[in-house]
Amino acid sequence: MRRILSILVVLSVLLLAGCATKARSDALTTTLKAYGSTLRWGDFQSAAQFIDPAVRAAHPLTPLQLARYRQVRVSEYDDGAGPVPSGDFDVQQTVLINLVNVHTQSERSVVDHQSWHYDEKAKHWWLTSGLPDITQD
Repeated sequence: MRRILSILVVLSVLLLAGCATKARSDALTTTLKAYGSTLRWGDFQSAAQFIDPAVRAAHPLTPLQLARYRQVRVSEYDDGAGPVPSGDFDVQQTVLINLVNVHTQSERSVVDHQSWHYDEKAKHWWLTSGLPDITQD
């Protein structure tokens, strides 16, 4: 009887862990899609809300950065490779972003190396790497 009870306890724990992993994975998919859509529309101020609040407080967007983001339109956001786990609660994603300068109509590409972290308490994925660096050559 003890053996059956202990097996049931172990199976219950494994089942709950599987549910937590599935919920975390679903939340990641939803977050990455929402973030990608926000950037595709060129709404960098809304995209900043995806940044971890501690990172956002330590490194607020400057007026110069906001002005630079207003000078470009996103013409492509290619996250084709998808996220790659780098720990139980962290993923990395590399995205190619094509930008068009609204003044010159010239297009260029930047590579955005994103780091995402899952906050277990808030049950939320946060961007820890910040918004894309659009000043790179």
